Amino acid sequence: MKRRQLLGMAALLALRAEAAMALEKMRTRQIPTSGEELPAIGMGTWRTFDGDASPALRSVLQRFFEAGGRLIDSSPMYGRSEETVGALLPATPRPFLATKVWTSGRDEGIAQMRRSMKLMWPSGAGAFDLMQIHNLLDWKTHVKTLRAWKEQGLIRYWGITHYVPSAFEDMEKIIRSDKPDFVQLPYSVGVRDAEERLLPLCSEMKAAVLVDRPFEGGSLFRDSLRRPLPSWAAELDCTSWAQIFLKFILAHPAVTCPIPATSSPEHMADNLRAGFGRLPNLEFRRRIVAEVTGGTK
Repeated sequence: MKRRQLLGMAALLALRAEAAMALEKMRTRQIPTSGEELPAIGMGTWRTFDGDASPALRSVLQRFFEAGGRLIDSSPMYGRSEETVGALLPATPRPFLATKVWTSGRDEGIAQMRRSMKLMWPSGAGAFDLMQIHNLLDWKTHVKTLRAWKEQGLIRYWGITHYVPSAFEDMEKIIRSDKPDFVQLPYSVGVRDAEERLLPLCSEMKAAVLVDRPFEGGSLFRDSLRRPLPSWAAELDCTSWAQIFLKFILAHPAVTCPIPATSSPEHMADNLRAGFGRLPNLEFRRRIVAEVTGGTK
């Protein structure tokens, strides 16, 4: 069965969850270097916003903001995504915008970042929230610019990203030497390499953590959606596998905000519910891993 079909089967539970959401605020996590609170579910834009500013995407953003979401992550690597986000952003509420530099060279990096900030935040009101070095490309060059821009008030935070665990050793060195405000990394029920050293290091060095690929590009659903939702999901206030996967991530104390990407308003609403209700304790997290991986990973 497809995810959409299973969401329909859970409609009554979802309505009950939405009623509960209306009475509370999405949980937040602090950015360690400042103490600023961020809503716990963010939004990625890889593939999903690389197109026209459609009514469906406008609805995605509307649901995101109505539930209390703020952080939207993009990159010049993601085609037209920065431009599409900028075209669809409402005047209020104020989002937390994050994008990346993805080129080599000081001048090239500055030109790209200025273009990205203008595309994603056309009004240019205030400092841009977060600029990250995409996949560590020419990071030694860009970190000098980003530190200077933060001191000048052009950006509020800077960070580093990578999407594969093989880059974790390099990321660890940069976190220790240069102390970025944010680290973006892959982490999920099935890909837990970051638990060993990188997540504890981020906590130690007071770096906020954004989690990309929380559903492993959708592959987590291929197996889980063949099975009914476990009876214990209700104990976590979960009405879908997506919420279980996201709450597993949020239950790690080093994680600030997972950033699932979607072009579906229904999937966005489903993802956002993970920001409400109970989180799994260590025992529940082990149960989730066993349920999803069969205890083989």
